[in-house]
Amino acid sequence: MTQPMPNSPSPVATEPATNPPPVIRWLEAEQERSARWRSERGAPPPKRVVLADDTTTADIAYRLACEGTALLWRGDFQNAKQLLQALARRTDQVPTRKRKKAATPVPVAQAFHLHRLAQSQRARMLGMLLIPVNADYSIPLRRAPDVKLACTEAWGPANEPAGVSVVSLRELLGITSAHEWRRKGVEIAALGEPPHNRIHPHYGVFSPVRGEYIHLVATAHLPKPPSGQALIAFDVGTGTGVLSAVLARRGVRQIVATDQDPRALACARDNLTRLNVTDKVQLVQTDLFPEGQASLVVCNPPWLPARPSSPIERAVYDEGGRMLTGFLKGLTAHLAPKGEGWLILSNLAEHLGLRTREELLAAFEANGLRVVSRIDAKPQHPKASDASDPLADARSREVTSLWRLAAA
Repeated sequence: MTQPMPNSPSPVATEPATNPPPVIRWLEAEQERSARWRSERGAPPPKRVVLADDTTTADIAYRLACEGTALLWRGDFQNAKQLLQALARRTDQVPTRKRKKAATPVPVAQAFHLHRLAQSQRARMLGMLLIPVNADYSIPLRRAPDVKLACTEAWGPANEPAGVSVVSLRELLGITSAHEWRRKGVEIAALGEPPHNRIHPHYGVFSPVRGEYIHLVATAHLPKPPSGQALIAFDVGTGTGVLSAVLARRGVRQIVATDQDPRALACARDNLTRLNVTDKVQLVQTDLFPEGQASLVVCNPPWLPARPSSPIERAVYDEGGRMLTGFLKGLTAHLAPKGEGWLILSNLAEHLGLRTREELLAAFEANGLRVVSRIDAKPQHPKASDASDPLADARSREVTSLWRLAAA
């Protein structure tokens, strides 16, 4: 039986935070000070904190950061940005001896893990430059920008009793950058003509910049529903809601979009409202599938089975392939007769030695699925042709596929 769909999206409940926020402590004017520590990537508050200002040189700041000492900035905000850029340049400079050692070929899987380790170490080091933020999300520094709206989008409404917070400058700049993405939006050709073809990603929700997978969903042949019934589609792990919007533009009138992240669901609702397709899409907060069956079940899981180092990376890295495995295990139970599951997956994991094609095909068979067809697309993003990228060889051979799966 197919699941009937209400005419409007149901509200999404969010669980209130119960754990007290972490606290960062430091000495200032011979007194111990403290503030709320904010870190979206879950980094613990630094144990050693010193004050820094416009007189702090890049060399001193770099040495302290390498030693694990954080610098709480008390100078000009724009100078802090310049210092962060200087720290990044020093971090990215590879000593000659390490460059020669790196020239020795290593297995591709090892190269991937070394790349991820280097990224993590870089993020930790650059995260040592800290900025104070007032309770109203203003920044008490000279020449500081107005980040109130950006912080509200990321952290929720300002809470006056909360007092001063401390955040890494690198993360704060990420928040303001995400705000610009949300304000401008991402043009999606499959949604029609401007200006009604933009998706506005929220902070913490992965932006749909990889247009090839969207094109695949926009052009693949839709399955036929059971006789006398309307086509019902499930969008599993909807994120920004872009694939639900594409299906709605294609004429699918009953879509159930799921996600377990409240931020993603709020983002999807905003986008679907902007595109005027909320009458066709029901949003459900759940892990993977909603109740019932559908003639089309679409899923674009994270493509790399590796551990994410921050919440935003969960859209790219899926430790142990949990979402992919869960989708394949539950798909047949949620397919209507003659229904199809559309799995959108890059083969980058295969080129990085993280998964083989044989393992993927075996997973289809083990879960009672057969391949109806596969539609491929080459990536168009800049990294696909960036020879300086540590993973350039694997990226140059990447193919994104839409696997049309059906019950065996």
